[in-house]
Amino acid sequence: MSASPIAMTRCAASLQDAFATRLVDWQRRHGRHDLPWQNTRDPYRIWLSEIMLQQTQVSTVIPYYAKFLVRFPDVAALARAPIDDVMALWAGLGYYSRARNLHRCAQTVLERHGGTFPASPDQLAELPGIGRSTAAAIASFAFGARATILDGNVKRVLARVFGIDGFPGEKRVESAMWALAERLMPGQQASDDDVSAYTQGLMDLGATLCVRGKPDCGRCPFAADCVAHATGRQRELPAARPKKVVPLRQTWMLVLRDGASVLLERRPPSGIWGGLWSLPEAADEAALAERARALGAAPGFERLAPLTHTFTHFKLDIEPRCADLACPGAVAPVQAREDETAWVPLAQIDEYGVPAPVRKLLDALKGSLI
Repeated sequence: MSASPIAMTRCAASLQDAFATRLVDWQRRHGRHDLPWQNTRDPYRIWLSEIMLQQTQVSTVIPYYAKFLVRFPDVAALARAPIDDVMALWAGLGYYSRARNLHRCAQTVLERHGGTFPASPDQLAELPGIGRSTAAAIASFAFGARATILDGNVKRVLARVFGIDGFPGEKRVESAMWALAERLMPGQQASDDDVSAYTQGLMDLGATLCVRGKPDCGRCPFAADCVAHATGRQRELPAARPKKVVPLRQTWMLVLRDGASVLLERRPPSGIWGGLWSLPEAADEAALAERARALGAAPGFERLAPLTHTFTHFKLDIEPRCADLACPGAVAPVQAREDETAWVPLAQIDEYGVPAPVRKLLDALKGSLI
């Protein structure tokens, strides 16, 4: 690899001057214009969508976005809501630290900014859960600010069009991409609408044409100048993350039944599934049996089908076991939302933020538990 991660051809280098104009024109004619969070300058709706879209596809986000707006129509409503309500609506969307930061951010905007999002990208980036690229997107869409974005879609576009070698997550490569992205921005004479169209165009190009698997080069406005297209390196660029062995972890979970109710425990605020409600766990079956006895379970387990859940950096094997209370009905099902444990009727499980694999497990058992 050369000393610089960017070794552009003359054609690609000359493209820098025309990049913004060509992208804005393409976005206005062929980009996305009917997403639920478009056609608005409301920073709350734009911020909500940008947080949800982090590492998540548009089709997955749309129903969650709609439900959030019904329950939390503005930043004040979100800030004043119990965290349990936020986590319950977020359940299944993944990357749960986003939901906790979303709640903290809403509270910060209400307490420090009077319920109004700041217009400056730098001030936005200081809020919980908002990084440099997300802050730039919010500032561009809500306020027409000239601010550079560099999310995964944009990195893929830049790597291919300008022939940037190296893994984009490497600091040296990412810094070079930030510098290039700054140079490609529309000029100072560009209108607010041009800036917003440019930012949306980068997102649209990476999400609809310059996709990871099979890019649609025939419809790309930069096909004639794209280094990856000219050299047949679409599959090579951007460079993949260096492979590492994915660690495998294992846990045992207890489905403790009292009639049609199950026992849930609130997880610690940090770590996987932080703040969500889940099943009691242990490091092995013997430890789970000890926990079950302490919780008043009758002797013996029913073995349930194991589950595997994949996180970003590891895989989790879940060994679920089912048991009944030794004295059914002795512990009445109650709503204990502010406590660390709760006996929850399965019919009301939607009111709790439950991790996706736990929800899958309980849904599979619902017929036998009711």
